[in-house]
Amino acid sequence: MEREASAERQKEREASAERQKEREASAERQMEREASAERQMEREALAERWLRVFVCCVFLAGSLGAQGADVAVKTSIDRTAIFVGDRATFTIELTCKRGVDILADDLSGDKLKLEGLELVGSDNSRESGRDGTTVYRFHYVVTTYRVDTPAMTIGPLAVRYATTRPGQRLEEAAPAGEVQVPRTSIAYRSTVPEDADILGLRESRPASTRPMRFALLQPIGIGLVIVAIVPALALLAAIVRRRRGSEERSPRRSARTVRHEERAALDAVRGMNIETVEGRREAFTELDALVRAHLRDVCGIPAPSLTAAELTPAVSAHGSRMPIELVTSVLAVCEVARYAPPHATPSADACRETVAQVEQLLAAR
Repeated sequence: MEREASAERQKEREASAERQKEREASAERQMEREASAERQMEREALAERWLRVFVCCVFLAGSLGAQGADVAVKTSIDRTAIFVGDRATFTIELTCKRGVDILADDLSGDKLKLEGLELVGSDNSRESGRDGTTVYRFHYVVTTYRVDTPAMTIGPLAVRYATTRPGQRLEEAAPAGEVQVPRTSIAYRSTVPEDADILGLRESRPASTRPMRFALLQPIGIGLVIVAIVPALALLAAIVRRRRGSEERSPRRSARTVRHEERAALDAVRGMNIETVEGRREAFTELDALVRAHLRDVCGIPAPSLTAAELTPAVSAHGSRMPIELVTSVLAVCEVARYAPPHATPSADACRETVAQVEQLLAAR
């Protein structure tokens, strides 16, 4: 009986110990679940704070970009790949804020930097957008005639812009900065497999002989072409004679008249107020126009439509006694004065020195 009672007590102690272990294990699992839930809540709170910071940074960057972008640039091209003779249209769209205008000469066709491409034609348009903005669109049609170029590119362009006041011309406005037009690439593609010999498509065998009737028609065709060209040549000769006669009858300005007008224009520049930045800018603009008009009248070159870099070879080719270095120096100073910011505008003494140099140029023939 005592052994049975002792065995029962032993079993009760073991059962009690097992229940105690189960209660402790359950308490530990509960504490782990609570700690895991707290860590999850902390991670969610931290992620929410970072999300708020990111959204604020995005809105701040967007507002700063909208305030600082005086000119927005967007480019597009209607074809990403072309073959020999194909044409692609490259479009540059510039959106100017109210009171901001671009220098359209920076986007002329001759300023386009083409590698492996040739310019076929170009045009541009201007329209007024919302909120007083102005939208410029420049379209360039390009093509290629080369077969050894794997990729063609249109290089980046720098476009200057200025801030203008109501009624003020762009030439009189102070430059505000420049905007960059990004580089664009066009791939070279063909329907011919890339491993084919493109340069050897033509066969070396001679062409087949023409039938006799076509050979007899050749002199008849040449005679008809000559008969058709003769009236056209006669009409062209009549037009040339008429134009020469009108030019001979039209009065030409004498050298004395030209010198008198140049002296009057130079005296007008001397009478300007060059103590202010705007006065000096206007004086340099008049000096630039005066020098270019003198080169046109004396050398017979289209100086008003040429840049300072293009004028040097044009004057050299004319063979006149015009001092080329002095011409280049004067035009460079005038360009700086017209487009540089106010703090970089040449001084009044520099303006007077340029007037003396222009007077020396006007005396050269």
